Amino acid sequence: MENTVTEEIELDAEKELEVLHGGLEDNLTLIEDALGVVISFRGNKVFIKGEGQTVEKAKGFINGLRSVGRSGYLLRPEDIRHAVRAVSEGGEVSLPELFSTAIPSARKKLILPKTTVQKQYIEAIKGNDMVIGIGPAGTGKTYLAMAMAVNALLNKEVSRLVLARPAVEAGERLGFLPGDMYEKVSPYLRPLYDALFDMMDADRALKLIERSVIEIAPLAFMRGRTLNDSFIILDEAQNTTSEQMKMYLTRLGFNSKTVITGDITQIDLPPGRVSGLVEAERILAGIEGIKVVYFTERDVVRHKLVQEIVRAYERYEKRRAEPK
Repeated sequence: MENTVTEEIELDAEKELEVLHGGLEDNLTLIEDALGVVISFRGNKVFIKGEGQTVEKAKGFINGLRSVGRSGYLLRPEDIRHAVRAVSEGGEVSLPELFSTAIPSARKKLILPKTTVQKQYIEAIKGNDMVIGIGPAGTGKTYLAMAMAVNALLNKEVSRLVLARPAVEAGERLGFLPGDMYEKVSPYLRPLYDALFDMMDADRALKLIERSVIEIAPLAFMRGRTLNDSFIILDEAQNTTSEQMKMYLTRLGFNSKTVITGDITQIDLPPGRVSGLVEAERILAGIEGIKVVYFTERDVVRHKLVQEIVRAYERYEKRRAEPK
């Protein structure tokens, strides 16, 4: 191979090996496959062999991992897998920059953006009172919004969290469903509970729910309210009607922030009904203080097969839409 070079990195024996551990060999294999280099190690030294430019990129990546690890976060294999993909696809993305936007959770773990778009999303939420996240399932739209909301509550930036979803499967005619109100709405709100309990001890979360500090409710329950000093999340917003979306958008009160998430390729409204999310995307474009962030299949951070599934369905939909 022409222009082959070898670079050497000397690690701090125990601490640095721990930083790259997951085990070390598996993590280095991930870097090798993504960046096209050969990596080996002897003792506390890592050797990177390949073409000059790719070796420099791999060296920068490993040093970036070291820098992140020294901050106290133990990188897991999935963190490295997503990070190396972001660096290999994103050109000059630096790891310290990618991982600088960490969200502390109540469970004493850091929630890190795993793609550049996730990082942009977190920064958008920090800098705007209204953020719309649009993209396929598994891209972290709701999870990261929930992490930001919980963090804002813990830091006393807001006094209440309100988490809403349209119960479109029931047509929001909840009175026709069996059971008490909790039993009626629970199946539609379960994903929000799951995300909340992943970030906060369940007992603590349930106490906050009992005190209405955290409210998880169908979108229909928002009508007629003004929400001050609140962080509000509307999930699955593609299933709102035009009227519901307008109603929701006008609930925002003083010192409040909202994140609206949805996948405009998965609309479950009856035929002929316009998605409130699709309409709001057009109507709200260009308004200062409102930011729209778009996710793609590259941002899917669930099991690696989910990304392939999303891609396969997108290819299928394109083929089906082509004129015959």
